[in-house]
Amino acid sequence: MRTYPTAALILSAAHASQFPPDVGVEVAFAGRSNSGKSSAINAITNRRGLARTSKAPGRTRLLNFFLLAPGCRIVDLPGYGYAEASAAERATWVPMTTALAQRASLHGLFLMIDSRRGVQEGDEGLLQWAADAGCEIHVLFTKVDKLRRAELNTALQEARSQLGQRATVQAFSASDGTGVEEARRQLHRWFHAQGTADTAPQNAS
Repeated sequence: MRTYPTAALILSAAHASQFPPDVGVEVAFAGRSNSGKSSAINAITNRRGLARTSKAPGRTRLLNFFLLAPGCRIVDLPGYGYAEASAAERATWVPMTTALAQRASLHGLFLMIDSRRGVQEGDEGLLQWAADAGCEIHVLFTKVDKLRRAELNTALQEARSQLGQRATVQAFSASDGTGVEEARRQLHRWFHAQGTADTAPQNAS
């Protein structure tokens, strides 16, 4: 099992000038508020509490950078949709996400989509953002433990049809572990494919 025992939050940026140096490899995590983004980060890194989870959606207000291994970072973006943030606060996210898209170190996007909701307008905006940034996109169809198998198969088929070649899609549940190891492999591929030194995560049984 690929894990990141030294994973840690290195900074929370309120402005692009606070971003870490543009070196190494970064992978962004994004999704609607209450899509299970923080839970997905914690499950994939196998670090409970690394990203803060809350029963109240939309608590991620800054761009949070986590160092998983030397030269390997993930970036937790603010949730969109019904996030409880002021218009002025949301306006600050646009220049930050624009600046993030211009970074040479950004190579991938995990997009969290609630399997019960399917692909929505806000998700389409993130898909376009990542495409414009030249990022590969991997969709985590979250909370699949809440669907019956037939419902999940139908939802996945519809999502894959809607997304086409723009993104790969997998079933995921932080609650019961569905797809966690597959997502870890995808994250490792992004880190490893860029040739970053010392990117290999630790292995645990």
